[in-house]
Amino acid sequence: MALGERLAYARQVVGTDPVSTLLGIQVVEVEHGQATVCLIPQSHHLNSLGRVHGSTLYALADQAMAVAANTLENPALMVETHISFLAKAEPEQRLLATARRRDAGRKLSLWEVEIKDESGRLVALATGRGYHSAGAPLAQKPE
Repeated sequence: MALGERLAYARQVVGTDPVSTLLGIQVVEVEHGQATVCLIPQSHHLNSLGRVHGSTLYALADQAMAVAANTLENPALMVETHISFLAKAEPEQRLLATARRRDAGRKLSLWEVEIKDESGRLVALATGRGYHSAGAPLAQKPE
């Protein structure tokens, strides 16, 4: 698949998967080996303290990595992730998660994600490993 087709696949299919759509995560930018997604947290994204729930931040990081990883030559699934929560994220403040490729081999890739709030403050830092399979079927865009 040519680069333009891979970028379109990452944005239009991976970027609109059912879970990210349900959560309200949107793709902002997609380049080869990099992607940025965003979310404006609402009340259903919060924990009991009124802050953005860690699982919401995790989903945002995971989606950024998934979109970015699927810009590479072969389709990818994330097989390992780690996230560090560095600062509280507030409701109604736009969050941007940018995933960047740190390393990529034939089957495995390594990703780093920075999640920042609208003031540019680093809220969370995540890393993940993607598994790429040359023979894997491509996902279809949800109806």
